[in-house]
Amino acid sequence: MTNKPVMIASGYLPLSHRGRGLKASDGWVLRLPIPSLAWLTCLLPLSSFVFCVVWSLIYNFEDSTFTHCKVPNFLPSISAAIGNYKTQRLVWGAAIAVHAVPRFLFTSMYRKYYRDVLRNRAQRLATLACALNIIENIALIGLTFIPSAYNYAIHEKCFMTFMVTSELYMVLTCILLTRYREQPADNVENRSLRLKYQLLAINMVSFALAGYFFIRHNLHCEPGVYSLFALCEYVVVLTNMAFHMTASWDFHGRIVTVDQFGIDIS
Repeated sequence: MTNKPVMIASGYLPLSHRGRGLKASDGWVLRLPIPSLAWLTCLLPLSSFVFCVVWSLIYNFEDSTFTHCKVPNFLPSISAAIGNYKTQRLVWGAAIAVHAVPRFLFTSMYRKYYRDVLRNRAQRLATLACALNIIENIALIGLTFIPSAYNYAIHEKCFMTFMVTSELYMVLTCILLTRYREQPADNVENRSLRLKYQLLAINMVSFALAGYFFIRHNLHCEPGVYSLFALCEYVVVLTNMAFHMTASWDFHGRIVTVDQFGIDIS
């Protein structure tokens, strides 16, 4: 029998060496293009987010748009839409739980990617960027499974951690891929970087506007202002999702292979 090479996490081994005595038929292999994995990872929270907002508007409109000011609003905040009602909590929680695993995988992939394309003096910054990405993902899990209605203090801390780390991660990623790149980027990677900058700009403007409308709402209790805050929140979250989705261009043409021996990127 011909020993065909099979990818595992540490490289390539002949088929006869896989499994230490297992037959070839006993093994399993899953191969998935990384761009497809990036899109699937992004679509999970995106679709559940849209569902939660729409469902809240249809079935929980008055309660989800209510604030202490008792003035009319037309959109629920993100915290209300994803965490205050059982159906929305289940849908959002399931999506975040499933998408968290590939998010951690992408962080590992980006660390290797930075080692390959960035100058040596930028590797500490690259490690910091990856650490911020991990903390962002953990904070997202925390604010998802500890909704504001149950423990506002912890939810608020998780939300603020998510916002700060996501902003810093996006800024640092753009700086690293602009100023410290050693290997030249191809056309697809250049397009990805341009999109990153556009998403970052929209994200930061929306973040600032969200802060402005939140303060204005609390000071003046004007009708609809809290909904403008919520709308800016939506844009911040959606641009964050899209920023992570640009991995589909950074890793274009690559495939992730998973089997009983580990994970390999090729």
